[in-house]
Amino acid sequence: MSKTETNKPMTAEEVSRLKTVKAKSAEKLANAEKLTNQGPAMETIDGRSFPKGMKSIGMPANEKSAEGKAIETDHFYPTHSDFEYQPKLEAKKDRKPKFIDRESFLTTEGVKTIFGPDQRKVYNSTAYPWRCVGKVESALGSGSGVMIGPRHLLTCAHIVDWKPNNSTGWLKFTPMYYNGSAPYGSAWGTLTYYKYKVAGPTIDSTEIQYDYVVIVLDRPIGNSTGWMGAKSYTDAWDGKPYWTHAGYPGDLTGGQRPTYQTDIALDGDFWSADDNESMSHKADIWPGQSGGPFWGYWDGAPYAVATQSAHNPSENFASGGSDLVNLVIKARNEHP
Repeated sequence: MSKTETNKPMTAEEVSRLKTVKAKSAEKLANAEKLTNQGPAMETIDGRSFPKGMKSIGMPANEKSAEGKAIETDHFYPTHSDFEYQPKLEAKKDRKPKFIDRESFLTTEGVKTIFGPDQRKVYNSTAYPWRCVGKVESALGSGSGVMIGPRHLLTCAHIVDWKPNNSTGWLKFTPMYYNGSAPYGSAWGTLTYYKYKVAGPTIDSTEIQYDYVVIVLDRPIGNSTGWMGAKSYTDAWDGKPYWTHAGYPGDLTGGQRPTYQTDIALDGDFWSADDNESMSHKADIWPGQSGGPFWGYWDGAPYAVATQSAHNPSENFASGGSDLVNLVIKARNEHP
């Protein structure tokens, strides 16, 4: 049995007993304000200015970790931040009606992405690790993502605007975006590390196995927000409600405020190897949450194992495995 199989994440009950850690120093907001005012690099196309696109770097199919080796990357908790295991919910005065009525919007019979009572909660927290999650924007629309290194963003591949000649369109990330506020500024992508160029609007069974990218950002925004670690998922964890998910749904909040859900179980695809794996789940999902992380806690520290990818009439899907972690390692080693 591998180390990954025996080193299980903490249960929801164990996490519930963990206490909030108070910040040890005051946060220097001047740095965040400077980042807020720092615009993207621009390029001119047909006489019009646009945010500059990115180069992309593929990870070869045979580039993997040693057989049976449990791999992970580090997390970083900035001590100028509180560390909360349950985020502060948005204030009652800020609550708004549901942006989209799912029941009338989804007219196709049997189509579901919410199973039973909706468990998502809208939060507004600048504590770690919630501050690591943010809104992703590209020419294709908006999604979600999480800081996974000093200037490294983990999100879904299908939010990337893939272009010819190994280039992509622009991509913007705003951690803890809330109704237009950007407490840590925004950062723009400069490089895209990918395993598979997944492009929507439909995503097939192979693409679900690889629906993640690591974006190298133009500034080390993670030094302010902190970042989550990444861990290899294994089927030994199937069916256990270890996981938390966060993202920016279009239905509840119009993509303007983040939501989270806990006690989620993932079920790895039986036919896929642990290195490139799709996972089905019944977490409550709506477009806009794509790219948002699924994470658990080991010794009280958060590690992402998958990103939200797709759905069909009966299940939602996430993408993960050791290839995801290897992609994070490659991006962080080559562009620290």
